[in-house]
Amino acid sequence: MGTRDDSDEVYVVGLCNQVLGETAMTQHKFDWLLGDPGAGGRRAKLPVDAYWPGHQLVVEYRELQHDQPMPHFDKPDKLTVSGVHRGEQRALYDARRDTEIPAQGLRLVVIRPADLDADSRGRLRRNREADLATLKKILARDSDEDRVTDAFRSWLLAEGWTPVDPTDRWTDLEAVRGDERLICEAKGRTSEKGIDADIAYGQLLRRMTSEEPQIRYALVVPSASVRAVERVPVHVRRLLRIDVYEVTDDDMVRRLLA
Repeated sequence: MGTRDDSDEVYVVGLCNQVLGETAMTQHKFDWLLGDPGAGGRRAKLPVDAYWPGHQLVVEYRELQHDQPMPHFDKPDKLTVSGVHRGEQRALYDARRDTEIPAQGLRLVVIRPADLDADSRGRLRRNREADLATLKKILARDSDEDRVTDAFRSWLLAEGWTPVDPTDRWTDLEAVRGDERLICEAKGRTSEKGIDADIAYGQLLRRMTSEEPQIRYALVVPSASVRAVERVPVHVRRLLRIDVYEVTDDDMVRRLLA
């Protein structure tokens, strides 16, 4: 019998770590995600398969028993604290995760064997190259601004920054490293590059409520918008402590010379 370390779930989470540039907190338990009351009314915390705090992302890897009746896993003749057999309780708790995790402002991605290279029994063939390419698409966000933000967040983590809850709820991303703080505004591809660049600078200006020199500001844009943001002269950006970062089409990040 294989160990948990050999499981398909651990394999998938490992590939997600590679895509995201951050190591997951596995089997993480949140104070607000609870099971049904057991003996004495106690409610146990429900684990999630993987949580990446820097990305505010939860991934659930749901094998076939989550979607199909399987007596071996469901144990239909044995009731749980929820008053139903294990298969029904699993579905109940999955639905609770599906509702509660997004309600807490976290992104939830559910991955199933059929999404990857798997056989008819739902066992992964572990085709790393194909599975990695698929996971990059599954974990990608819907808009180009999301893509730019996620790529920059991964770069920050690799550079030793820790994303934190923004001071201003309109801020796209905020991170700290030692006594440094970086307040970021991200933009995606747009047909109005110049207008969007001007708006982005204005949004950063409104967030300059502190004179602390260790606070800097980042304008993060795709390659197509670099010329538009460079219209603000370098000496002005230096005075305002604004750094400009380019995110290329293949999600590489580089800081523009200032």
